Amino acid sequence: MTVSFMSKLTNQIVIEKAKQLGFDLVGFAKVHLLEVETERLQQWLDMGYQASMSYMEKNLHKRKDVKEILPSAKSVISLALNYYTPEKHSSSTNNGKVSRYAWGKDYHLVIWQKIDELETELKQLEPELETLSYVDTGPVMDKVWAVRAGIGWMGRHTNVINPDYGSWFFIATIITNYEFDYSEIITDHCGTCTACIDACPTNSIVNEYVVDANKCISFQTIENKNEIPIDLKGKFDNWIFGCDICQDVCPWNQKFSVISSVKEFHPLNKELTYDEVMNLDTHNFKEQFAESPIKRTKLKGLQRNAKFLFE
Repeated sequence: MTVSFMSKLTNQIVIEKAKQLGFDLVGFAKVHLLEVETERLQQWLDMGYQASMSYMEKNLHKRKDVKEILPSAKSVISLALNYYTPEKHSSSTNNGKVSRYAWGKDYHLVIWQKIDELETELKQLEPELETLSYVDTGPVMDKVWAVRAGIGWMGRHTNVINPDYGSWFFIATIITNYEFDYSEIITDHCGTCTACIDACPTNSIVNEYVVDANKCISFQTIENKNEIPIDLKGKFDNWIFGCDICQDVCPWNQKFSVISSVKEFHPLNKELTYDEVMNLDTHNFKEQFAESPIKRTKLKGLQRNAKFLFE
């Protein structure tokens, strides 16, 4: 069922309710087939840049057409939640650095709660509203829809950049049967800057807007379940979980980062020492990182990372 503009929801109502829940940016995009983007994804897959992330090869038809997920889909609402905090890593070469996104509580836990509340409130206003939501957990091109919804432009490092917030934000996507006024797309403002490409110590940004996961420190320290390739030894700059180099050097982040209002994102696990990691057992690992993104790599993976960095 398509809900008309005569219904009770407006862009402003959605924006106000989303911002009351803590979301920093809200945009609206008309549902279209993602023809070009899906073709680029297939080319990326054909190059083997997905490494062992075989799930990326599945459900291309759903990534291309969100109506394969929600047949009544008319619009995509894109939401951004800023997670930046101003603290820095120490200069100690004995500490393994954790990516800023994982300093606090797992963003999935934070965002899902906000999304659930938002959908509930919107459906109370419009009972015929249908929604399906994703936080990088399904066959939806979250970044592509964020760009189409005017949240920002795709940076050369493949993170979405907003002119007021930089790129330190999480993205959530709501597919809905409702028609909205659609946001203007923000044009690419990277200009001739190649700071992110130049700074990557493993040369994982193999072309503008193209990252080879096989070389990416974030992939190797989080998603990779096997041994880290020996040819990457000495190139990780002490990153033990994730990597922020391409975002740290981005001029938009250096000039326009805004401190997050979400207290759950403030630092708990900024750095980890070799001894700290190697002395963990399964019980202590699960207890310490129960609500942290770090649990994703499991104890085996975290200890592998520590050995790779410090042995």
